[in-house]
Amino acid sequence: MKTLSLGILAFAIVPISVAAQATTPTVGSIIVHPTDRTMLVGDTLHLQVEAFDANGDPLPEAQVRFNPAGAFFEASVDSTGLVTSGSTGTIPIGVAVIVPGSDPYVERVDIEMVPGPAATVEVSPSRLYLAVGQRVKLDATSRSALGDAREDTFTWQSTAPAVIEVDDYGRVVAVEPGEATVTATTGAASGDVIIEVVPNRVAEIELTPSATEVRQGDVIRFQATPHDEQGAVVEGLTPSFSFAPGHGSIDPEGAFVAYRPGEYVVTASFGDRTADALVVVEPRNVRRPLEVVGRLPRTAFTTEEVWAHPTEEVVYLGTGSGGDRMYAIDVSDPTDPVVTDSLVADTRRVNDVMTTPNGRHLVHTREGASSRRNGIVVASLEDPRHPQAITEFTEGVTAGVHSAFVYEQPAFGTHVYLTNNGTNAMHVIDISDPTNPQDVAQWRSPSPNAGGSLHDIAVQDGLAYLSYWNDGLIVLDVGNGVREGSPSSPQFVTQYKYDLNEMYRNVEVDGGPGFIRGTHTAWRYRDYVFIADEVFASQPQRGTRDASATRAWGNLQVIDVSDWENPRSVAWYTPEDGGVHNLWVEDDLLYMGAYTSGLRVFDVSGELRGDLRAQGREVAHLDTADMEGRVQNQAMTWGVVVKDELAYVNDMHNGLWIVRFDPAPPTGGQ
Repeated sequence: MKTLSLGILAFAIVPISVAAQATTPTVGSIIVHPTDRTMLVGDTLHLQVEAFDANGDPLPEAQVRFNPAGAFFEASVDSTGLVTSGSTGTIPIGVAVIVPGSDPYVERVDIEMVPGPAATVEVSPSRLYLAVGQRVKLDATSRSALGDAREDTFTWQSTAPAVIEVDDYGRVVAVEPGEATVTATTGAASGDVIIEVVPNRVAEIELTPSATEVRQGDVIRFQATPHDEQGAVVEGLTPSFSFAPGHGSIDPEGAFVAYRPGEYVVTASFGDRTADALVVVEPRNVRRPLEVVGRLPRTAFTTEEVWAHPTEEVVYLGTGSGGDRMYAIDVSDPTDPVVTDSLVADTRRVNDVMTTPNGRHLVHTREGASSRRNGIVVASLEDPRHPQAITEFTEGVTAGVHSAFVYEQPAFGTHVYLTNNGTNAMHVIDISDPTNPQDVAQWRSPSPNAGGSLHDIAVQDGLAYLSYWNDGLIVLDVGNGVREGSPSSPQFVTQYKYDLNEMYRNVEVDGGPGFIRGTHTAWRYRDYVFIADEVFASQPQRGTRDASATRAWGNLQVIDVSDWENPRSVAWYTPEDGGVHNLWVEDDLLYMGAYTSGLRVFDVSGELRGDLRAQGREVAHLDTADMEGRVQNQAMTWGVVVKDELAYVNDMHNGLWIVRFDPAPPTGGQ
């Protein structure tokens, strides 16, 4: 999380050009031009102001200051009122008009940043084989040339209405045998689907589930096989699926997941031919008690990243909000964690901490240095309880490093993959010789994001997973071989970009425009990448008095990356009362620092589809609020690392918590 000030910033004063006229030096009203407050992503807009007194007369001596009041990662405004848009959203701008000798007149204007014209339209499903009489709903999605999702109305058309009829909502009916192309059009962009219709020779449907007795959240795949009157299989047809009751989901391929226990009837149809199958769903029963084994409160600063030494019983804890140190903590007795030393640096924030895999060295990030030379610190862990700084790396990254990931590959050596706060680029630093770090590569998203952010990096199996805020998830080959990449030559693999404005409409309703939202962190596990968004409202709820009333927002998405050409979101978790932040996934358990919702742990075993919370997959929850915390009675859980059956949980306001879980219940129940 980046700490941002929403207060008035110091800017140069811009005179307003108006006709000179003697007036009382008090501002009564202003007009901000242009009055149309909409601009395209990647474009610029120059604001100009006319000031008037209470009588409506111009004020030639008036001066103006422009102040961004939100959307810091999406856009920028300079001292002359030049707005530069880098992403969709809304940037609120404070306009302060000053006449010497009188109080400032302040007004806010909101500039809406919208996607460019539709460049592509994707229609799903991409191809259909229907029997006469079948009905299917098509979906269309339009995007700008930059990949931003648009909210468009589509015109639907069939090349052969006698074969396929389509209405204004994309609902098609197979009328008679033949082939037709159905096209969805918006503006100058269009997408289509080819639909082949055959005579309905289906006499009977064989509907086969992969299982008939499962737990909540288990995915069942249904195979619908149509047969003609002679019993022969009718090849190539696309079935339509439905189910009852309505507590779950099923996709066009027949993957069904139930959210609640009970009996479900799944139906497959080919026109007026149908078949049913019964599925019995038992409770998932994965809930487990947990125990807080030990505590180490910290209140002098906020506490940020926690990391465990790979071989010793030591953890490291960063600090923020003016923190200039990283703590080394002996946890050999987890009931009594003890600070053994601290590594002090010229910084106001140690946001990220990580050791080399062999545990001989440690890297921590720096932000807010008094010298304005940030970067990373490399420390020796010859004695893990007493780290010693041996060098620092600042070249090209003096603006600050928010996150860093240490990764070792036998073929390439040990590298630090870090974020550059100034350029939003990834730097790859070779620390094979820890005393002489070398910058061997840089990579930046080609997006024109004026206020974008590369927020976090994780590397696994030679692939770097970049959480790129408004640009979503970007994956690079840095030694995996899928795109012939290496640490010194990162190569693009794929991107998953999604509509943050649509996803978090409620946050804007509650706290106003310009709120903080973006892809914050990513973790690869099996064929999934779990991505978590960091989301905070621009303003607290009206009438609240203190920080304990603040809440975080944000969703967890599960991205299926089994096909690099088609990454897709298949499951999700939306918190009821908090956000999502850093993740740890191990042995089919996902541990989540959920900010104001504390620690949450989920069962992520098996195939994942749909709403994880509704499926009863939550294993445990710990509220890390503390009446004696830095912020009284509010959790702000940053993250967690897991080692030797203990979870080390860091809360920004309340320090370190050490947690143990009871053994898992037997599969299928307790």
